[in-house]
Amino acid sequence: MFAKRLLQKARHHKQFVQLGNMEIADLDIRVVVHYGIPSTASVLAFDPIQRLLAIGTLDGRIKVIGGDNIEGLLISPKQLPYKYLEFIQNRGFLVSVSTDNDIQVWDLEKRCLACCLTLDSNITAFSVICGSYFIFIGDEYGLFSVLKYECENGKLVQLPYHIPANSFAEVAGISILEHQPIVGVLPQACSSGSRVLIAYQNGLIILWDILEAQIVLIRGDKDLQVKHEVDSPSNCHLPNEPSECHIEEKEISALCWASSSGALLAVGYVDGDILLWKTSSDTRFSKGQEDGPSNSDVIKLQISSAERRLPVIVLQWSKNNGSRNDCDGQLFIYGGDEIGSDEVLTILSLEWSSGMETLRCVNRVDLTLPGSFADMILLPKTGPTDALFVLTNPGQLHFYDDTTLSMVISQQERKPSVFPVEIPMVIPTADPNLTVSKLSLLNPGEKSSKALLQLASAGKLGSAPFLGGNTKWPLTGGVPSQLSAEDRGVERVYIGGYQDGSVRIWDATLPVLSLICILEGEVQGTKVTGSYAPVSALDFCFQTLSLAVGNECGQVQVYKLNDSSDSTNFHFVTETEHEVHVLPQGKGTHCGVVFSLFNTPVQVLQFANRGTKVIAAFGCGRVAMLDLSLASVLFLMDPPSVSSCPVISVTLTSFTNTQNLLSKSILESELSENPTKELMLILTRDTGINIVDGVTGKKMNAQPLHLNKASTAISMYVLEGHVLEPGLSNEKHPRDLSNKSMQDDTSISINSHETETHSMLACSVELLSNTLVLLCSVDSLRLYRMKSLIQGDNKSVHKVNLPKMCCWTTTFKQDEKVCGLVLLYQTGVIEIRSLPDLELVKESSLMSILRWNFKPNMEKTISSTDNGQIVVVNGCEMGLISILASENGFRLPESLPSFHDEVLAAAADAAMSFSSTEGKKQGNASGVFSGIIKGLKGGKAVRRTENVTATPKSNITDLDGIFSRPPFSDLSVPVDNQEQLELSIDDIEIDEPLSVASTSFHMDKNNKREKGTERERLFEGATTNDIHPKVRTREEIVATYRKTGDASSAAAHAKDKLLQRQEKLERISRRTEELQSGAEDFASLANELVKTMEGRKWWKI
Repeated sequence: MFAKRLLQKARHHKQFVQLGNMEIADLDIRVVVHYGIPSTASVLAFDPIQRLLAIGTLDGRIKVIGGDNIEGLLISPKQLPYKYLEFIQNRGFLVSVSTDNDIQVWDLEKRCLACCLTLDSNITAFSVICGSYFIFIGDEYGLFSVLKYECENGKLVQLPYHIPANSFAEVAGISILEHQPIVGVLPQACSSGSRVLIAYQNGLIILWDILEAQIVLIRGDKDLQVKHEVDSPSNCHLPNEPSECHIEEKEISALCWASSSGALLAVGYVDGDILLWKTSSDTRFSKGQEDGPSNSDVIKLQISSAERRLPVIVLQWSKNNGSRNDCDGQLFIYGGDEIGSDEVLTILSLEWSSGMETLRCVNRVDLTLPGSFADMILLPKTGPTDALFVLTNPGQLHFYDDTTLSMVISQQERKPSVFPVEIPMVIPTADPNLTVSKLSLLNPGEKSSKALLQLASAGKLGSAPFLGGNTKWPLTGGVPSQLSAEDRGVERVYIGGYQDGSVRIWDATLPVLSLICILEGEVQGTKVTGSYAPVSALDFCFQTLSLAVGNECGQVQVYKLNDSSDSTNFHFVTETEHEVHVLPQGKGTHCGVVFSLFNTPVQVLQFANRGTKVIAAFGCGRVAMLDLSLASVLFLMDPPSVSSCPVISVTLTSFTNTQNLLSKSILESELSENPTKELMLILTRDTGINIVDGVTGKKMNAQPLHLNKASTAISMYVLEGHVLEPGLSNEKHPRDLSNKSMQDDTSISINSHETETHSMLACSVELLSNTLVLLCSVDSLRLYRMKSLIQGDNKSVHKVNLPKMCCWTTTFKQDEKVCGLVLLYQTGVIEIRSLPDLELVKESSLMSILRWNFKPNMEKTISSTDNGQIVVVNGCEMGLISILASENGFRLPESLPSFHDEVLAAAADAAMSFSSTEGKKQGNASGVFSGIIKGLKGGKAVRRTENVTATPKSNITDLDGIFSRPPFSDLSVPVDNQEQLELSIDDIEIDEPLSVASTSFHMDKNNKREKGTERERLFEGATTNDIHPKVRTREEIVATYRKTGDASSAAAHAKDKLLQRQEKLERISRRTEELQSGAEDFASLANELVKTMEGRKWWKI
């Protein structure tokens, strides 16, 4: 019996609910706009040519920042930290390495993951050859390998070129412990990628020449006496006594080149020491060399004299522009200081003369960091020294420009009082704190949209971030979209209210937001108490371009953004007084009226009657209807409940009186003058719903709605046009319309009060029956009929209990009809349900969309529009999410800016090609290159690229050939007992085919004889007649095969030579066929020309 009644109850609820028509295919949750630096930021990368900054995070995201408010967010499929991040400079690609050893290549132009390659071993060292697609990798087993990104087919290929540690040991004649990790791979400066420095964890350093396939030098493999004879000021704390240093037992933790030519290497160790190694030498390393590095080849630096010191985490070097010595400059160090000391970034100014003995530390500066250190990166010089980005936790990016650093270095102070420049946020969320926001749509065709566009153009605030003083923003990369809002006007605005009482308005028509104006809380010329209070409520009317701002002191400020009148009157309205003040004339938007009625926070603001009225709800539970045209208060409502619970939602809806009126009563004249009646629904936090007349403020429902079970309300929505299925409803309510009244199209009075009776008569029964009210609380969703609520019936027609505690909701439309409900839970889970059946369609989360964790009070800064666009704020981040698959209000992807400037890239390549062709020095090439960049960017910032060295294409071609085969495939060592080796295949030299210099059909005998000789030389060794192998001595073989390898490698080498000769022969054959085909085409063309000319007279020629 109980089961039967339960089934009947379920059917009873179901028959009142119209099934939703939303499907999963209608939804596509995606991030359209993202601004701000993630709090989990951990690693930095910079492209000095494209002027882009990339920030890797601990949760698999990469933030890319350029100029002109251009920002983007790349999200990895895996939520894993990034340990390495580098640009493929000037090529539009970014390479990242995660802790799972996934090597990802990101296409910046398409903003997507181009390819991914996972290595089995743990990657412990990573570097990209500047100006190329080659990547150096070092792993935990000591294997050095090379990867290449093939942009044509979008693949990351692991090349055959790889060298294990034992191969280096064999070539060098030294012993290396097994499974010794590589901790650093650095292409040597000015080597065009042909030399690479490989550092092992145990302190061994090898400089490897790729073109010559030999070791240039080895450091750290012997015990040596390290000299500390450094002329330094007292604040450098550098010891001055020689000591024995066990290099083999010192574990490397950081390294960098300390000269622009690659002649000096700075190495940091886990014990806090820093060794400066000399890498330039007139003599090359040879196998069996017994002499280790001399005392003149290394110098030790110590940041602190304490016994227990921090490991040296980061080392970076900046050249001193004012010196001719390429080793003079600043060494930036994080770590090496005493354990427990303050977080500082140490800058040592080093000067060299001739030789390692004349090192002088002329200055030391400790920059106090505002947070725990995460990473740092130097920017190529824009002035006397490099600029600097420092990343601290949580996600704070600080900028030190070149002028500030130069001034700090010259002050000769150990800890100068210098503060970094904070990154200018496009959407400030933390300083000042964002308290409330509003995303609003405008009709592009209306005049208000064009007027707002004029206001945005007049402001000119969206182009370049303001840093103050003469500081120039170093990030200028990216190319804005060609789409512009000038043709259509402003279609979307984002408004933010702040804790200091100010309001900012952005043009959000395109994915790149631009600031329109900033409204300060103060009123110029008039002192208004409480004007600087935090903003608590916002609303925007697109018809009149009016903005209503409410704060926690109970003030309601109204601005008109398109006020073109000369009126300078300011109205200050209280509950009992109305003051008018004359303001001084000035440019810009100003506040026209301030309502100060109650000293409690403004909870809700909503425009009504096309912007002529404003509904204001307060924390004390009272509601006011404000007339903006008269700057007056139309009516004030007392708290709906005895507890004076705050009002959290107000909805104003209209019903047209077309029929179903009771009779020609005393209200006939009133209804004829006002055929449309407005109903105001007021929701309090304790789930109480009150319905009042929107014109008079009189109550219309018999009793307020209150849930039997205590709960907390979140929001309320009025759903119009959802017709219930006919013939299914058998619901009988005590105060429902009777059958007779329904047949007679009459209404029944539900209260003895005459005003409430008249209000009920003014409403259409048909429209009320088709209108539903959705009440959202923290634990349930309930649907009510509007008619039932007015009649005092608190029974819902449909109810859904929520599985978790909900904190925020919104509805969205499809085809101009409300069709879906979005719910955000306190766990960060997002649900999308169809309306009005409230069935679950899709589930997601903030973590899966934006990699965010839910934080308390996050719901206060969330805003949305009717087309499924939602703005969420978390810490310093702002994200705009789009839900509907069919919605493309931002006109993607055409409106997206590009992170790769192809014109700038082509100019850079041309400059480098020109400089290499002319054989100029590196400095001259940089000058040409920087001049081209400055011309392309319109002189936004002075860019000098002395530290930017791109690899010439000729060297890239050479490296491509070398990396395409194993490193020792061309080398062999003869067998001890074999004195003579009979090989002749490597003596075959096949040149490229010569181009035909003459088209004459008659060639002299000398040319024929010469060609015959070339042909004989070409096929030398291809026949077996009277051909005998050449007997060569062991010394000749050793010289040919470079003293490495064995008999098997010699055979492999011979095979490679045969394959190379076959490739050249095939290439000659193809060229011959092309020439033959061209000759036939020429003969055919000549015949046609002869036939054509035969029929023409001489005067026609």
